[in-house]
Parts: sequence; C-alpha cells; structure tokens
Amino acid sequence: MIIRQAEFLISAVRPAQYPPAVLPEVAVCGRSNVGKSTLINKLLQRKGLAKTGKTPGKTRLINFFAINGEWYLVDLPGYGFAKVPRAMQAEWGKMMAVYFAERKNLRGVLHLVDIRHQPTEGDIAMLTMLRERGIPALVVATKADKISRGARERQLKLLARTLLIEDHKLILPFSAEDGTGQAELRAEIVTLLGGDDKST
Repeated sequence: MIIRQAEFLISAVRPAQYPPAVLPEVAVCGRSNVGKSTLINKLLQRKGLAKTGKTPGKTRLINFFAINGEWYLVDLPGYGFAKVPRAMQAEWGKMMAVYFAERKNLRGVLHLVDIRHQPTEGDIAMLTMLRERGIPALVVATKADKISRGARERQLKLLARTLLIEDHKLILPFSAEDGTGQAELRAEIVTLLGGDDKST
C-alpha cells in the first residue's frame, strides 16, 4: 500500500455530517492513551494529520480522512479517559454506537490496545460490540517497542485470553517507533478493504 494522498475531510457528530458512503472505509478505535493518532500519522506517513497531544482524550469527534481518493480512514473518539466527565464519555459512546449502526460502507475496525497492560472493561466492551454487530476487527497491540521482544509473546497471550481471541498470533503487535508491524498493518487494511491493493 502506497499512500499518495491523505487529507482530512470533516469532523462529525451525527450521520448527516458524515461524508457520502461512496467509498469503503476502515475505522480506528481504542482507549484515549493507546496511541491512535500516532498510529494514524505513521500509517499515512503524514506528521500531524491526526492531532496528538500529551493529554489523552483529544479526539472528541469522528474524524474522516480520504486516502488516495479511494477509501476513508476514520478516527473514532478515544474511550476510558478518567478525567473526561462521565456525561461526555456517555455521549462519545452513543456517537460511536450510531456510527457503527449507520455506516454501511464500513469494512472493518482497527481496535487498538496497549501491549503493556491487561485490556480494560472498555476494551472488552468495544470488541464485544463489534462482534455482536458482525464488524470485522483487527486487534492491534500498540507500543510494542516499550517491552522486550521476549515479553511480547507473553503479553499477546494475556491480551488474547482477556479478549477471548483464540490465537494470540491473530493480534498484531505495532510500534510507531521501531517499525514493528507497520508493513503487516498495511497488508491487513488492504484485506479489510477487499483485498485489491489499488495503491501499489
């Protein structure tokens, strides 16, 4: 997958604000401090396209990006950040539930979890919702560079047990720092989009 063009389209709250569902799309979700924006910027090879910051919870809307004029990448609000008021967290959850219910061109979701920690209740709830809706989800274990290579398999097995994934090898370790999983992630996105890599 070669990224020739990546542009921000719109931040949306409700379906009427979404771009027309004429292209396939892949969404990215995860806890507020899991490294969503960093992964998106690395994947798209664009510094600062998705806003990063030291304070988790920066993504408060559904952000749509057009890639190569061929598909959309969607950055969903992070969940589970304790300093965000519960009412706002509830609004984010409702916003994402509507998105998943309404967006018929959604081909799959990259569900990000931190490889260093046991999944939270929010992580489990998110993956459960995707399964119940029949939405393909790839679990991506971010920040793989933060632990030793020897510890990675142990942590991936912990993630698999907690998230009820039958094989820990189905979880993709990823690092924006050392390149772990970047080529594999692009290949998985091509598969989610239908397996025809028009970008090469």
